[in-house]
Parts: sequence; structure tokens; C-alpha cells
Amino acid sequence: MGESNQKKVVVIGAGFGGLQAVKQLSQNNNLDITVIDKKNHHLFQPLLYQVATAVLSPADIAIPTRSLVGESKNVTVVLGEATKIDLKTKTVYYQNTSTNYDYLILSAGARSSYFGNDHWEKYTIGLKNLKDALKIRHKLLISFEKAELSGDPEVVKSLLNYVIIGGGPTGVELAGSIAELSHQIIRDEFHTIDPALSKITLIEASPRLLMTFDPSLGEFTKNV
Repeated sequence: MGESNQKKVVVIGAGFGGLQAVKQLSQNNNLDITVIDKKNHHLFQPLLYQVATAVLSPADIAIPTRSLVGESKNVTVVLGEATKIDLKTKTVYYQNTSTNYDYLILSAGARSSYFGNDHWEKYTIGLKNLKDALKIRHKLLISFEKAELSGDPEVVKSLLNYVIIGGGPTGVELAGSIAELSHQIIRDEFHTIDPALSKITLIEASPRLLMTFDPSLGEFTKNV
């Protein structure tokens, strides 16, 4: 519990932005900081694609939030989902309780955008959390198992046909990792599947892949 003369800071979300804010603000002993997150861990999202392709386990990229801020005596971590913010009374409501604040930081993260076509969501799998990554991994591995039993080249082609929408870092890394996984597992662990039947399509609306990087990198990636 903070001292009466401390200013109360509430941070919603323990992602990169939220934790970076906490790290900086916790150096000020005049602040009493509460972090609210609906998960008890910080997720290292850049490596989700490696969980999706069975390179890493979920525990490898999910770090307990308390272990990241535990040394800061003026930081309290709360497991809960913020459901309402009253700006007039400066109150955050979560679970069956609430807390007041002097300063509020919103860093709850983002969800997959379907560019105004939310009905597409039921036909796709995003890659924003561990649940998504594990769902992709399950579908990948099951596709190998079904292909092994099929014996029909056309069915195998369909099972091993993967489409990734988004040619940014995550899409490119996922495509490369699926290609590596497909050829390695098919070569080493399956006996009836021709690795050449595996196909990965990467779709990007921008003029080139890796649009936020140097053009030469996008061109190199396209030709890999």
C-alpha cells in the first residue's frame, strides 16, 4: 500500500508498453503503481511464431509479470480484467472491485484487424496470443498426420497448402518457420509424403514485403 503523499498510477496491460512505463516510473518513490492485467504473465509476442511451429513451448515466451517487477516495492500487480473506467471519479473497475488513480496508462494491446470485414475472422486464425499460436501448431501437425494417411497426392496438396495474410515481420517469420518445419518433419518423421507437395502463400497488400524495413530486405525475402 502506498504512502498517503504518493500519487497513484494505474497501468492497464502488462505488455511491452505497460512494463516499460512501469520500469521507468517505479524509480520514482513518490509514485504508487498498480498494474492490472487479465493474464499473470508477460507475453513475448515476437516469438509467437516459434510456438506456432513447435520450435518453442509456451513457457519459453510467457514470463510471470511479478518476476519482472518484483524488485520494485512501489509496484503492485493485480490479476484481473478492467471492465470500466470512470473518468470523472478517476476510478478503474475490475473483477468485483475498483481502484482510484491520479494517472492512468492504457496499454491493453491490440487485436487482429480485418479492415472492416470482421466476418472474415471465423475463417482465419490470428497470431496475437498463446491460444492462437497453439491453435496454429495443432492444425499444422494434424495436417501432417492426415497427409501421411491419405495416399492421394491431390488431398496431400490441399492439406499442406498454407496461406498467410500479412507480409510484415510476423508473417515472413511464420512463413519461413512453417517451410522449415514442413520439410524437416516430413523428411525425418513421415514416410509417404513428398515434401515438394507442401506450398506456402504469403499475401501482402503493400507494394513489397517488410514495408517498414529497407527495400533491399523485402526484395531479398521475396526471392528466398
